[in-house]
This record gives sequence, C-alpha cells and structure tokens, in this order.
Amino acid sequence: MKLIKLLSVAAVCLLFTAVSCAHDRIIPVTQLPAQAQTFIKTYFADKTVAYAKQDGAKYEVKFNDGAEVEFDRKGNWDNVDCKFTAVPEAIVPEQIKNYVAANHPGALITKIDKERYGYEIELSNSLELKFDRNFNIFDIDD
Repeated sequence: MKLIKLLSVAAVCLLFTAVSCAHDRIIPVTQLPAQAQTFIKTYFADKTVAYAKQDGAKYEVKFNDGAEVEFDRKGNWDNVDCKFTAVPEAIVPEQIKNYVAANHPGALITKIDKERYGYEIELSNSLELKFDRNFNIFDIDD
C-alpha cells in the first residue's frame, strides 16, 4: 500500500514537472521580439549567444560566458546578469549609478533586475541592494 502511494506521488510530481517545462523551447535569436534583438546587438555585440529560449510569454538569452538576459513578451529587458563583469552602464538608471559610486566605490553592478517595487542589483562585492521606484534604497543583503 505504501509503495502504491509513493508511486502515485512520484507520478503526480513527474506530471507537474513535464507540464511546467512544456512551455520552454529553444528558438533562434531571430525569433526574439525586435526590441530584444536590438538590445542584444547594442549591449552584447561582443558576446556569442549560447542559446535563446522562449518560456511562455518570456524570453531568455544565455551567452557563452555565462551572462544572461531575460525579456518580457514585448522584448523589454527584465533581468540582466553578467555574473562577474559589469552590466552595460547605459541600462542602469543614473540615480542607482550615483548611489553605487558614492557608497560602494570600485564595486561593479553585475546584475540588475526590474521588480514591481523598483530595482534589485547585485554588486561585485556580493551585496544585493533594493531600490524603490523613486530610487530610494530600502534593503541591503550581504
């Protein structure tokens, strides 16, 4: 009886995993929304795309060096993670750049994520900073 319950739970878990992954599909970069293609050409022209993927209404592009960019269904960037190098400076709001320069000199912004409440960034010194929509810092994690 326990074996039947265990197998039933395992089957349900596998089914949910298969359904949740069913929307992921590898696509050519040319099938990304035009705005996403322009973003890649503008800010990551020197990088080689490892793959582009569509997950429902979102898109993800991963580069050979490990950097990743996520886009919404219209091709607007949502998350840029350059791992160990700086994200393109032009995409970082001026207020965030000024805060980092004043309070964490020498630190690079290695990740930037647009959130409902504002922005979340990660620095090369391992700090995570959260800014509200008015660019006021409200949380720091180390």
